[in-house]
Formats: sequence, structure tokens, C-alpha cells
Amino acid sequence: MSAHRYLIRGAAPLGGDPTDLLLADGVIAATGAEAAAQAGDAQVVDAAGLVVLPGLVDLHTHLREPGREDAETVLSGTRAAAVGGFTCVHAMANTQPVADTAGVVEQVWRLGRDAGWVDVRPVGAVTVGLAGERLAELGAMADSAARVRVFSDDGVCVSDPVLMRRALEYVKAFDGVVAQHAQEPRLTEGAVMNEGVVSAELGLTGWPAVAEESIVARDVLLAEHVGSRVHICHLSTAGSVDIVRWAKSRGIQVTAEVTPHHLVLTDEIVRGYDPQFKVNPPLRTAEDVAAVRAGLADGTIDIVATDHAPHPGEDKDCEFDAAAFGMTGLETALSVVISSMVLADDVDFGWADVARTMSAAPAAIGRVADQGRPLAVGEPAHVTLVDPDARWTVVPRELRTASDNTPFAGRELPGRVVATFYGGRATVLDGVPQERTA
Repeated sequence: MSAHRYLIRGAAPLGGDPTDLLLADGVIAATGAEAAAQAGDAQVVDAAGLVVLPGLVDLHTHLREPGREDAETVLSGTRAAAVGGFTCVHAMANTQPVADTAGVVEQVWRLGRDAGWVDVRPVGAVTVGLAGERLAELGAMADSAARVRVFSDDGVCVSDPVLMRRALEYVKAFDGVVAQHAQEPRLTEGAVMNEGVVSAELGLTGWPAVAEESIVARDVLLAEHVGSRVHICHLSTAGSVDIVRWAKSRGIQVTAEVTPHHLVLTDEIVRGYDPQFKVNPPLRTAEDVAAVRAGLADGTIDIVATDHAPHPGEDKDCEFDAAAFGMTGLETALSVVISSMVLADDVDFGWADVARTMSAAPAAIGRVADQGRPLAVGEPAHVTLVDPDARWTVVPRELRTASDNTPFAGRELPGRVVATFYGGRATVLDGVPQERTA
């Protein structure tokens, strides 16, 4: 049996008619009858009843390394990503030290390459130390071995409009994009959950929707003014959907993402004061959830991004006010999208839409040329096999991520990743990570 040669038998591309795919030499070498004819000694993968997708691409992953290896490492996080069906992740810049220089982004890139589970694309900080005072080394990071094209101070808003304008102008030189954490800081001081009826009843400081929407509105206007690309991280409110829809109608170069948890969870779940449901931006109202689901279905929101944010137990095992913001998501993202979108009766969202929002569009926004490609002969063999009929219960200790702060603990979810192929190499088979061999 030749290394890294696989004949995938009977899989349904994007949920369509079943066919065969031959993966060889890092590409999709043949499809249909030609796949079996050319298979030779390839390992056969019985994929009857499975959906085949291009490998998933996450534009928003926190791998924590360097500096917070107690929460996650590049190795543990990318292994979890592979189990979740991903073949590429963008590693956010809020590490310790911050990824604001060519040296740090190259370190993260090399750690990802050495781990070998997925393609790790570092995200560079917009400002030095995420301090919002002066621009980081955007050009040097773009020219580095990591070839950074996405820049974000995620976790902190670039609140200074002059700095944001300069960043948008700067990245035009190398076709980069600024990904904004839209949170007006003065409107959210001390905020721990969505501002509304529930926060008032619980006595918790609220995070108003306008704090997000005002920054989204400002930044799409800045992007229009300078003719640059802007990406809105973890959009969460109905008003933000309306603003992005308006901006796109004007031809402004804006893209937006929604997280899986903002597609299903509302602020009502915070009534139990469980810190696992503390996240930034906060879980919003049922009306907001309906709006972002509709926005994802109609293309206003371009992609699903996990915002995978692992934390050690002590950062969550405390009172709600003191707990860290964030949830894990790499291993549950696809199932949550299947549950909230594909199987939903109120939106039109099929497997082709999953491929678009979780693979092709995030790859395009991040300028990752060899990811998110069609399932066609000659294309890179980044492929994910999903059992649409499987159901599984989320057990935190069984997840591959190093942290267990999932908001879906104990929930039964539909759909399960059976296999992931990264560059034609099986990183996951039968749901089990496959360690790389020589």
C-alpha cells in the first residue's frame, strides 16, 4: 500500500450524487470511474452515506501559544481542528508575547508546520502590544515567511478611528485585510453579558448592541473612504447585519463572520450564572440570533468562524463577573452549523452553503490560495468526510482541545466528522487522529 494514497468510495460531494475520489500525490487525482481505475494499491475508505466537503477553514482561532500553553498549544489546538474537519486555521494575535512582529508570527507558523495537523496561518496584530497606540510591523509580517494577510487586535477593538484608517490604508499595499473586534470600549466598561431584560434581572453589567453596531458602521465607512478591505469579527446583533447588508449594497469591501454559538445560544441561558456562557461579544437575544441566521443564509454574513477560545479550568471555575470570556469551538462548529442551519426549516441552507461559508469564503478572505478549493481533479487534496446521520453527545474530557470550556457540554449534536485529509494525508480516520509518520 502506497503512502498517502486513498480511494474514497461512494461519498456524496456537497451532499450530491455519490462518487469515488482518488487522493494521490497531494491532489485529487481522479473522480468517478477513473478513480477506481487508477487506484492501484491505494487504501480504500468506505464512504457510503457520507458527505464529502472541501477541508474546513477557520478564520478565527485562538491557539494561545506562545505564552498561554496552560490553555492550548499549537499542537493540541490543531489536532482538535483536524478532528473538527479543518485543514486550515488562522491563529489570532493575542498571544504572550503578542504576534506583532515578523519574529512571533514566524514562530507560530513554524510551530504549525512542525505539528502537521493543519495549515496554520498566523494573524498579525494591528497595533503594538494590542495597545491601540501605534501600528505594528504590518509590512514586515506580510513579507515574513508566514506571509500574513489578516491583521486583528481581536480581544480588543481598534477604537481610535485615525489608527484604524491608517491600518486600512497600509494593508492595501499587499492585499491584506483588517479584522475588527467591534466593541466601543466606553460603552462596554465592566460589561459581562448582553444589555437587556436578562442583564437587568440578574444585576449584571450589560454590553449594549450599539457598542458593536457603532464600530461596524464607522469601519465600513472608513473602508469605503480609503478603498480597502475590512472584516467584521464575530458579528452578533441584528443591527450589525443591517449595516453590513447596507454596506455591501454600496459596493464597500466588507466581509463578516458569525460564530456557531451566536447561531444558537441566547442571553436567556446566562440566567444560571454559568461562566461557560460568558463570551465576547456576549450571547444576544432570540431576535438577534434569528437575524444572524438569516444573514448567514442570504450571504450578508460571509462565513462561520469558531472564535475557538480555550481557557484553563481556573479561569472559568469562578463567579461570573470574574470569569474569562470565551468558548472552545473547533470540534463542535460543524455540528452546530448542521443543527442550526442545514437541518433548520426556516432558512434555506444546504451542504454547498456549508462548503461556501466554512471553506471557500474564509480561504478567499484570508488569501489562502490552496484551501477552500472545488472537489475537482487536480485540486489540493484537503478533504473532509462527514456522517450527516450520526449523533453524538459533547463530553468535555473527550475533546482533543487542551481546555474544556465548551458551551455545548452534555448536548447531543448532529453530524460527525469521520475523516479529514490534509494535503492528501489522513489526519483523521474513523474519527481518530492519525499521528504523522515519516
